[in-house]
Amino acid sequence: MAMSRTLQRALRAAPHYALMLAVLTILSVCLLYPIYLTVRGGFAKDVTTGSGFTLDHIILIFRDPAAVNSLLNSFKIALGTTTLAILIAVPLAVLSAQFRFPGKGFFNAMVLVPLILPPFVGAIGVQAIMGREGAINTLLGTQLDFLGSAKYWGVIAVQAFSLYPIIYLNATAAIANLDPALDEAAQSLGASWLRRFWKITLPLIRPGLFAGATIVFIWSFTELGTPLMFNYTQVAPVQIFYGLKEVETSAAPYALTVVLLGCAVILYFLGKGVFGRKGHAMYAKASRAGEETVLTGWRGLAATSAFALVAILALLPHLGVVLTSVTTPGQWYRSVLPTDFTSSHYQQALTASDSFGAIVNSLKLAAAAMIIDIFVGIVVAYVIVRTEVKGRGLLDALCMLPLAVPGLVMAFGYVAMSLRWPFGKDGPLSGIASIFGTEPQPFLFLVVAYSVRRLPYIVRSTVAGLEQTSGELEEAAVIHGASRFTAVRKIIIPLIMANLIAGGLLVFSFSMLEVSDSLLLAQQTRNYPITKAIFAFTERLGDGLYIASALGVWGMALLTVTLFGASVLLGKKLGAIFRV
Repeated sequence: MAMSRTLQRALRAAPHYALMLAVLTILSVCLLYPIYLTVRGGFAKDVTTGSGFTLDHIILIFRDPAAVNSLLNSFKIALGTTTLAILIAVPLAVLSAQFRFPGKGFFNAMVLVPLILPPFVGAIGVQAIMGREGAINTLLGTQLDFLGSAKYWGVIAVQAFSLYPIIYLNATAAIANLDPALDEAAQSLGASWLRRFWKITLPLIRPGLFAGATIVFIWSFTELGTPLMFNYTQVAPVQIFYGLKEVETSAAPYALTVVLLGCAVILYFLGKGVFGRKGHAMYAKASRAGEETVLTGWRGLAATSAFALVAILALLPHLGVVLTSVTTPGQWYRSVLPTDFTSSHYQQALTASDSFGAIVNSLKLAAAAMIIDIFVGIVVAYVIVRTEVKGRGLLDALCMLPLAVPGLVMAFGYVAMSLRWPFGKDGPLSGIASIFGTEPQPFLFLVVAYSVRRLPYIVRSTVAGLEQTSGELEEAAVIHGASRFTAVRKIIIPLIMANLIAGGLLVFSFSMLEVSDSLLLAQQTRNYPITKAIFAFTERLGDGLYIASALGVWGMALLTVTLFGASVLLGKKLGAIFRV
């Protein structure tokens, strides 16, 4: 009898194990294998065949002063970006979570606005506003070289004001989960607000703060687009980008990418061990909701002004992009505002073959990635939440891995994958999917890259929906004769539709403006996604910068709509999307 029950349980669990095995196989091929190829290329004696083992390539990186300097610059940019983003986000998160002040609802919505534009596109606006002959120097009557000798600080500022919402979302959610009784007890003992913040609030929100800071650090450490737009070439991602031309014959790009990956992993685990562990040990769930303190008079004005100041600074690059997109070429020079306007750049962006083709390519790629991720996300979330199969924790970790692995490393892995069987020169799939050659076909690699990079968003969103949906409804349907598939399709999916839509919107919008994959995997104009087209236009003389800005505005409009929709559907849980 016992064996019969064991057999029945095994039979019932068999489809769940099959689902998990299928997803693990897909992730192994599309996620782990590209990473392996990158690492293997950095240690291979023969880069063309990937055979042998040597440490020479890695050692040469550390013996090359230029390579070491580029790694140090990348680290300093990441550290500066993360520090500045924390200094911006944490005070705003405390104000939003614990106080009520004039305009709070408006500014809570405005917090997401910086996410609607990739930092590298915002660099166009920064150049127009802060250039030697730009708006600020004209207004002040100076000729300060903001973007010459201060390129390093320009990259940090643009990235920090673009990425701080990720830390803000996580910190706000963490503060909302605190038990107010702890703060009240300390207050009753005479502790000041500042002391309570340092001794109670900050230690308890450390896990949430670290979750957002980790994403920002890895993102900025491996960011390719922003340094490129600032022409700040002495950073590791840009060196890897330029080394792509010799990837078929040289191990140097592989080795630098491996070192970049190793640094990101070491820094992640070092930070998690130093900051994350203690914070988790002190963490406590809220037993009741805390009341917001109403700020009036000068205190309320100060809180509103803090949000307004950050919003203005964060929106300056966006304003610069918008103004550049409607400026007649050559008519924004040594003036605070453009002296002549035109709408022709938008017309060219939607009618010229190279720009319009890029928009169409991105729409196709983003839609394909969204459909794939929704399907995979449902399967993964179901296995994680609704089953008891062994290994589902591994599945969850693998789905979150793209948040921890730099996008540049993933993109380089797909480049390496395109050079190996079955995609290499003599491979059976060389005519279907390829990155180099006279007639490259990168569509498959771009779809897979977009899907893998954005899979964590849909998984986290879907898991949150399933955890709030009772499994009894599904079981009741099965008892009454419905198949498991029918029960999921007719009952579960409609109940979590808001989460699926929110996650799908995030996948679609961030895929539309994906930078690293687009810059590395699309090598010919006819295959350019919108971000690669923007970069190409910035290098074109004449009207190129203005058309690039118009394309950037189209991207801003798209992300504005999708992020607003996702925030409405997910609310405060949107921060969980950006956690590792």
